[in-house]
Amino acid sequence: MKLLRSSLTILKKDLKSEIRNRYAVNSLLMFVIVIITIIKFSLGKEIITPEILCGLLWIAIYFTSSSALARVFIKEEEKETSTALKVSTNHTQIFIGKLLFNFSLTFSLNIVILILFSIITEFTIKNPIGFLLIFFLGNSGMVISSTIIAAIISKANVKGTLYPVLSFPVLLPLLISVISATKLSVNGSVIQDFLPDIQIMFSYCIVILTLSLMVFKYIWED
Repeated sequence: MKLLRSSLTILKKDLKSEIRNRYAVNSLLMFVIVIITIIKFSLGKEIITPEILCGLLWIAIYFTSSSALARVFIKEEEKETSTALKVSTNHTQIFIGKLLFNFSLTFSLNIVILILFSIITEFTIKNPIGFLLIFFLGNSGMVISSTIIAAIISKANVKGTLYPVLSFPVLLPLLISVISATKLSVNGSVIQDFLPDIQIMFSYCIVILTLSLMVFKYIWED
C-alpha cells in the first residue's frame, strides 16, 4: 500500500505541474495537429490501402510518444528536484509514479491521434476489439521502454540526440509486431490470426518492465 500511495503522490505531483504549466501538453497537441495535417495533405485524394494507413498511424504515434516521454526525468534534473525525490521516496516508487504519468499522458494524446487520423483518412477497423487490445499493448510497451530510456538519457550530457538513438532499436521489435497485428485487425481477421503478435507484445511489456525495475535503482542513484 505504501508503494502505491507514494507512486500516486508522484503521479499527482507531475499532473499538477503539467496542468499548471501546460507547456508540454500544448506543444504536444500542436505536434499532433502538425503530423495529422502533413498526413492529410500528403495523401490528398489518393485512395490508400489499409495496410499503409496502419503504418502511418503507428508512425504518428511513435513520434508523438517520443516527444512526450523523453523529458519525464530530464525536467527533474533541470529543476534540480531529483535530490528531493531521492530523499523523500525510494527508486521503485519513483519509477512507478513516472510510469503512471507517462501512461496517462501518452494514452490521452494517442487517443486524440487515433480519432483525428480516423476522421481525415476514413480509417476503418473491422475488428475493433482486437484493435483495442493491440492499441493498449503497443502503447504500454512503448511507455514502459521509453520511461527507462528517459531515465538513462537524463544522466547524459547530450540529451536531445540520445533519445531516438536508444529508443528506436529497443522499440523496433514491438513496432513490427504492432503494425503486423494492426493490419490483420483492420482487415477483419479474428484474434487467433494475430495471437502470436499479441503474445510477443505482452511478453515484451513484461520483460521490459521487469528489467526496468531491476536496473532503475542503479541509473537513478548514479
